[in-house]
Amino acid sequence: MSDAAPASEGPARQFTPRVFSGIKPSGGLTLGNYLGAVRRFVAMQHEFDQTLYCVVDQHAITVWQDPAELRDRTRELAAFYIAAGLDPKKAILFNQSAVPEHSQLAWVFNCVARMGWMNRMTQFKDKAGKNAEKASLGLYAYPALMAADILLYQATHVPVGEDQKQHVELTRDIAAKFNHDFGTELFPMTEPVIQGAGTRIMSLRDGSKKMSKSDASDASRINMSDDAEAIARKIRKAKTDPDALPSEAEGLKDRPEARNLVNIYAALSNQSVETALAELGGKQFGEFKPMLVDLAVTELSPITTEMRRLLADTAEIDRVLQAGATRAREIAAPILKQTYDCVGFVGA
Repeated sequence: MSDAAPASEGPARQFTPRVFSGIKPSGGLTLGNYLGAVRRFVAMQHEFDQTLYCVVDQHAITVWQDPAELRDRTRELAAFYIAAGLDPKKAILFNQSAVPEHSQLAWVFNCVARMGWMNRMTQFKDKAGKNAEKASLGLYAYPALMAADILLYQATHVPVGEDQKQHVELTRDIAAKFNHDFGTELFPMTEPVIQGAGTRIMSLRDGSKKMSKSDASDASRINMSDDAEAIARKIRKAKTDPDALPSEAEGLKDRPEARNLVNIYAALSNQSVETALAELGGKQFGEFKPMLVDLAVTELSPITTEMRRLLADTAEIDRVLQAGATRAREIAAPILKQTYDCVGFVGA
């Protein structure tokens, strides 16, 4: 953004490679959450020495939440993280509100970010719609909190969807302006790790719309709570077209439902769309759908089973989150202290 001050000149500071990302506990976890985010989180815990994955419950309350439901959804999301393969002994798993340094750094960043930057955030416009005057200040300012989430750990890499890329760019602007204004190199220029097109999962009933928990039709999505029978039924009834599958990706153009099901198959089988089509080309949906059912049930049922086990003992989930918050604070506290020293706070 043009308003941002440039970072100080000279050799760039080398930061420890560190990953941060988070998901809001808004309930209704779907296949889109798994393929579009969490499975990438699992891979990155093995690619980086330090990874932090957060249940961003403070972002959730930018719109009103029932307190009991928020607690349940926080634990459900934590169970999903673990069941999907995040190892609490390797990755740091915690909920945002348990680490008060997030809010403390966010206030500093509220004073660094410019109104012009915030006014350009398209997510606020999309979520507030015509009722912007009734939206909470938190909804308007949450990109600054997101910047604090990331920079509190000097995170160098953030896996995000394309719709959040603008907020990571804002994070870089805030980091650059803070570093310039206070003559420091405290914060890195964080890199967004954008998920590929193959992991953008669309509705099973309309391939032009993103798979969403808010869709009125439960048949439009695969929920992470669905059992094998439900997964099979939804895939069998997924909307298709009358033509056979092509042998090349170009053949999926203008075939949104076919493209979506092939994307899901490719993602679940850990291969590219091109490689998947080399196997699938020429098959009718009557032959392809049973293949997709078998693959989806094999991949997803163990996650569902483990989530149910974890949610039967929420004390275990709470222990994981508390331990993760302790580890997160060990990283966050010194960075916040350096921030306060730069700003000029006394006794911080």
